[in-house]
Amino acid sequence: MTQADPKAGFIDQVSWNSDGLVPAIAQDFKTGRILMMAWMNRESLAITASEGYAVYWSRSRGKLWRKGESSGHLQQVREIRLDCDGDTILLLVEQQGGIACHTGRSSCFYRVLQGGEWSTTQPVIKSPETIYESPEL
Repeated sequence: MTQADPKAGFIDQVSWNSDGLVPAIAQDFKTGRILMMAWMNRESLAITASEGYAVYWSRSRGKLWRKGESSGHLQQVREIRLDCDGDTILLLVEQQGGIACHTGRSSCFYRVLQGGEWSTTQPVIKSPETIYESPEL
């Protein structure tokens, strides 16, 4: 991952929504597995590009959120991609600790629709109570 200038024009090429956000999908750079989806604003994208670790915008907290800041499950960014419409970011990441989801699972996409019902298909690797001091479930 190369160092990006936070003032670079690449940020202006993103189609930000009316709230100044863009969806960002985190994908395991080795396996291709989708780990999670979060939101980014201009600042979080600039910091992510500059520092090489995923930083998102927390809509519920109204502030920047450095993935792994409280859990230790950082996402080292290997590549940043922009889709054809310019309205979705794809982060190819190395997930530290193997846990991307606040529920203690490897991916946030752990439920599969089967027979008209959601079935849980991934085990909890580590309970949220042991990951977080006060989990935000």
